[in-house]
Amino acid sequence: MPKIETSCSLEAFRRFMITSTCRSFIPTDYQLDASVFPERSRDLGTMYVEAEDKVTLGRVNDISFVRVNYVLGIIYNSKSGHTQLKWRHVRGDQGRLSGEASTNTMVNLYEAGALDRSFIRTIAARIQ
Repeated sequence: MPKIETSCSLEAFRRFMITSTCRSFIPTDYQLDASVFPERSRDLGTMYVEAEDKVTLGRVNDISFVRVNYVLGIIYNSKSGHTQLKWRHVRGDQGRLSGEASTNTMVNLYEAGALDRSFIRTIAARIQ
């Protein structure tokens, strides 16, 4: 699996989480609210948001939706186990994204704006 070590915005990583796990069923008001994040239990592939303040809003299927204030970090592990990512707050809305990602995850990160084209090209050159 390709290793990732880059920076991205909190909103881009939130969009990635939604795209990867709940885009087809997230309530519209949750999707439009930048303070709402999906979470999932460890046995289904961890998605956990560490924040100063967090309130659970509801649950749909195996996803809980939480409203957070001041995110410190996020842990994302895919159900398959092929992707393990961590996002850690650095400054403002920017954070450090690190870990290992499957090809499908790389596509979702790019689609969400968490990775740019030059980063994808660099990774692709290393793989070949």
